[in-house]
Amino acid sequence: MTVHSRALELLPREEVAQARVSVNLSPAAALEKFRHDIARWWPREYTYSGTSMEDLFLEGRKGGIFWERGPEGFRCDLARVMRWVPPDKMILRWHISPSHRPEPDPQRASEVEIRFVADGAGGTRIEVEHRGFAKHGQAGAEYCARMGSETGWPFILRRFAEHCGCTDTPVTRVLRSVI
Repeated sequence: MTVHSRALELLPREEVAQARVSVNLSPAAALEKFRHDIARWWPREYTYSGTSMEDLFLEGRKGGIFWERGPEGFRCDLARVMRWVPPDKMILRWHISPSHRPEPDPQRASEVEIRFVADGAGGTRIEVEHRGFAKHGQAGAEYCARMGSETGWPFILRRFAEHCGCTDTPVTRVLRSVI
């Protein structure tokens, strides 16, 4: 079989930030705690309202919204739930730009997949894959590096593990390019 060069499509290089952590809960319990307790464990320094935040809520359904409520009626939508498959995973369209500002345009939003995988020992491995950084434009690669660094998803997952009582659980981070 001959492949002609005109038949080949050159795909853009896609950056992916990944992190994973294990907790001593079943996948169903981990997903419920992740969702229902998110205002208690999500880093306040990663919200717009900071210490004056009133609520952080993740609506558990396709089309649901991950939103923050602050003082005096402030509300900011952080992500939209694109897939909701309990207790296995959720996929969010991430509406936070590389400059940490809300990005309402779905065409410029990246995607975060959060999986809850049974580890075979009664616990769950939570795996986060943040992809589609190219949609954020030229700052996408640097945004990917930040989210894959110790101050990005690994930090966020560590907070969740601590909330679950797993204080010495290592968080694995992976930053890779997919062609």
